[in-house]
Amino acid sequence: MSAASVPEPAASFPEPVEGNSASVPEPAASVPEPVEGTFASTSSANGSASTRTALVLRHDSAIGLGNLGPTLEAHGYRIVTVDAPHEDVTALDALAPDLVVVLGGDEGAYETDRYPYLADEIELLRTRIDAEAPIFGVCLGAQMLAKTLGADVRKGPRKEVGWLTVEPTEAGAASPVRHFDGVPTVQWHGDTFDLPEGVERLATSPQYENQAFARGDWLLAVQFHPEITDEIHEDWLAAWGDELPEYGLSREQLRAERALNGPRAQAASAALLSEYLDGLEARRDRKVA
Repeated sequence: MSAASVPEPAASFPEPVEGNSASVPEPAASVPEPVEGTFASTSSANGSASTRTALVLRHDSAIGLGNLGPTLEAHGYRIVTVDAPHEDVTALDALAPDLVVVLGGDEGAYETDRYPYLADEIELLRTRIDAEAPIFGVCLGAQMLAKTLGADVRKGPRKEVGWLTVEPTEAGAASPVRHFDGVPTVQWHGDTFDLPEGVERLATSPQYENQAFARGDWLLAVQFHPEITDEIHEDWLAAWGDELPEYGLSREQLRAERALNGPRAQAASAALLSEYLDGLEARRDRKVA
């Protein structure tokens, strides 16, 4: 895929580029527009508030930030989105954003030869991990974090698809993932990974034991999809719903489960991300003190 040019990291952030041709356009309301400007945190006019910057690495316009966007904004984050398949990730300053969010995609984290931009993202993540700079990964994002941390990532024996629950571990029960205890959430993945060294497993499922992990209070990764909105759900059913019968599912069944479980899942998503972001703020305060 061709890449759009990107200004030097110290300059303004690159304009977003549309996702690949196989993508289903994401509803405008699902993902806040990127904000122009540098990555640096800024203060309000009276100096009483600080604006954080969240760099979002997106791989497909149909697999966007969804309900995570409003929660980030409510916590004072400017959202800057990079479409990794089309932009030069190597031109980004890995440590400039306050937070990096890595979203899902059809790619495998092990397909760096086929998708060279994944290798560039992994290098960016490695730089942040070495500096213990905050990262939140979702689905492919979790798999890329596992790979960056040295774990094996591979195709699983069968896709995990549908509205399914995850079970928090003992560590997970004391983490932001606890908000999904007993709350069905969307799974739609076929890859899996070994648990990296130096992290805590936070959640499991009957099909795949590694559903969430963390390192300290700054790195959080989830295999499931907390970001799903009604619009994203419909986009996915339109794009990939033809494969559902293979898993004993249908578009109509998933729509019914969305109607039943969607509000609880969105509330759990907001609570999970809010608790994680509050922890990052407390961490910054400890560093300043």
